[in-house]
Parts: sequence; structure tokens; C-alpha cells
Amino acid sequence: MALTLHTDLGDLKVEIFCEAVPRTAENFLALAASGYYNNNLFHRNIKGFMVQTGDPSGTGKGGQSIYGHPFPDEIKSTLKHNARGILSMANKGPDTNKSQFFITYAKHSHLDSKYTVFGKVIDGFDTLDAIEKVPVDGKSNRPVQDVRIKSVTIHANPLANMGSAAA
Repeated sequence: MALTLHTDLGDLKVEIFCEAVPRTAENFLALAASGYYNNNLFHRNIKGFMVQTGDPSGTGKGGQSIYGHPFPDEIKSTLKHNARGILSMANKGPDTNKSQFFITYAKHSHLDSKYTVFGKVIDGFDTLDAIEKVPVDGKSNRPVQDVRIKSVTIHANPLANMGSAAA
């Protein structure tokens, strides 16, 4: 399953691991399909580490899952923060996933078993490079210029296809 995050600095095409982490994938895809991520700021950007988004308030303190409450982690030993471009759920501790997520800038194995990996960038690494280079406020790691997800294009959503086939 693939989708494209259209940002102010270019496109990020990502693969979502629907079979490995179905609840997380369902949440992310439903939010993306509903336009929830449209105009979301990348509110936290730490060079060499990660960039975070998924909070419509832009503060880094908001966001909601499709389930109406935080949902459990789906930690898989086969899915690791082992490369640049890994998509993972941001949370406030175990089983507190909502809508926020981050994309890694490098391998970060210390995040394994703490955050649900649910996808990876497959195209647009030049865009990821550009986002990483945006200057930030030193205290908050907030980009000094607004960088947003303008919109999302879903290329194939197997979960939606399954739902329509069952109807």
C-alpha cells in the first residue's frame, strides 16, 4: 500500500505495512483519506534524528485516533527503526497512539520496541533532505518556517477495498 504526502518542500511517497500492523495502518489510512493530515505542520524537526507531524493544532500536543481514544502499540520484532525514512507512531508512552507520527532521518535502534513502525519512505528522499535542513528554534526544535503536509494522495488502500468487497 502506498501513499504520497505532498509537502511544501516536495513529495514523500511512503509504503504502509498494512498486514504487519493492521490497527495502526487502519488509523493512519482513515485519517489520511479523511483529509485529517491536510495542512498539518511538521512541528518538531531534529536534524539527524526525526521530523514529527500529525497534530492538526500544530502544537505537538493534539491529535486524535479514528477510535476516539489512544490505541495500543503494535510492536513487531521484524519492523525496526533501522534506516532513514522509517514512519513510526509518536506517543506519550506505551499504548498511547493517536494521530501523530514521525519519520526518521537515520537508524535509531533505541526506538525499537517503544514506537510502532508502520511504514517507510520509498521515494522523495530529496524532500526528506530538504525538510531536515529547515532551520529550527533551538529550544523547541520547531521549524522557524512553516512546513506542512499540504495534502495526501492514496494510491491503493487495500483496507478500503476489503470493506467495499464485503458490502
